[in-house]
Amino acid sequence: MRPVLQIAKERLGIAEEHLEPYGRYKAKISLKYLESLKNKPDGKLVLVTAISPTPAGEGKTTTTVGLGDALNRLGKKAMVCLREPALGPVFGMKGGAAGGGFSQVVPMEDINLHFTGDFGAIQLANNLLAALIDNHVYHGNALGFDVRRVTWRRVVDVNDRALRDITVGLGGTANGYPRQDGFDIVVASEVMAIFCLATSLSDLKERLGNIVVGYTRKQEPIRARDLKAHGAMTVLLKDALAPNLVQTLENNPAIIHGGPFANIAHGCNSVIATTAALKLADYVVTEAGFGADLGAEKFIDIKCRKAGLKPAAAVIVATVRALKYHGGVEVADLPRENVEAIKKGIATSSGTSTTCASALACRAWYRSTTAPRTPTPRCSRSSSAPAIMASRSSTRAITRKAVPAPSKWPSTWWSCASSRTSSSTCMRTRSRCGTR
Repeated sequence: MRPVLQIAKERLGIAEEHLEPYGRYKAKISLKYLESLKNKPDGKLVLVTAISPTPAGEGKTTTTVGLGDALNRLGKKAMVCLREPALGPVFGMKGGAAGGGFSQVVPMEDINLHFTGDFGAIQLANNLLAALIDNHVYHGNALGFDVRRVTWRRVVDVNDRALRDITVGLGGTANGYPRQDGFDIVVASEVMAIFCLATSLSDLKERLGNIVVGYTRKQEPIRARDLKAHGAMTVLLKDALAPNLVQTLENNPAIIHGGPFANIAHGCNSVIATTAALKLADYVVTEAGFGADLGAEKFIDIKCRKAGLKPAAAVIVATVRALKYHGGVEVADLPRENVEAIKKGIATSSGTSTTCASALACRAWYRSTTAPRTPTPRCSRSSSAPAIMASRSSTRAITRKAVPAPSKWPSTWWSCASSRTSSSTCMRTRSRCGTR
């Protein structure tokens, strides 16, 4: 490893005064410095996703890091953007989330454990709000909380089954009113999801204030701003909001920041991290959690839509091992050759390519309708994204009629995703994109 301050200066042109070092190999990039980059052109954004997850694992992070290193080896100015690992999966069956083999971000052990303390800050902000709720009820309950309808839960960054459903406020009048409560894992907190969608400290404070924490007996919502909690929560998160700079094993810069789960939120690294990387590099390789049917759709329909990001390509990870699993092979038998299972698995995984194509290509079709009036083309399995890279077998089904990426993205390019029906559903139901 090389000192991160050297990598920042030599590879990204970031002076030392714009970095907050956490030892020799980790540093936070100043939000004030990132604000000064807002007028620079963006690089190209590449999404790495995978077919439906299997117990064997698909290797999205390894592919993401390897692709970033490969682009740099080709002479391109590329960066990797990843989520921070949660301690629950790190100490569970999944293990860490820093890549593998020679495609790793380092220092791997620090990244997989406490890193720069971002998750600790998010945990504190979440639990401060929980404490303020109970304290407010104890001191008279002026907002009229119905203690049966307090929706805000506490969090801890380990898998602790015994804390999922608990009773708080026991021990007499000094400890408040007894009620049912529970602990989620930190990455399942609404604070984590908000943290990763915020674009600035002021935006973060506004979003935190909008959190609904409970209801009155008349079932009227009570928000964090009603408790005047959002300012204190923002203070706890002010340092964590700056993105973290580390490196790959080939000494290429990587940003790792935020980490909401894809099954309860959007499953991507922070908007601040991605937008910063797009200003600092010509190519940014990032990944979405879980498979394309969940993480990639949320990446497109939530993160990109909220942040105005424009993905240029999608990379679909489909290992032979995973294809055999989807073809009906048990995990213990995956090392054995089984061509028939691979054929079955490819047929199953073709929907993954369709998902990525629908998320990007439907918008390409919609953009094409802004030209001289012609019948609106239908979304079908024959359309493809502006640029899709995938396993050859998976791609074959959707690349018969490619739509070239436009030179300029119109202001209405998200119209296809603005309705109740997602663009992927639009493709599957063969509805016209122009009507969406």
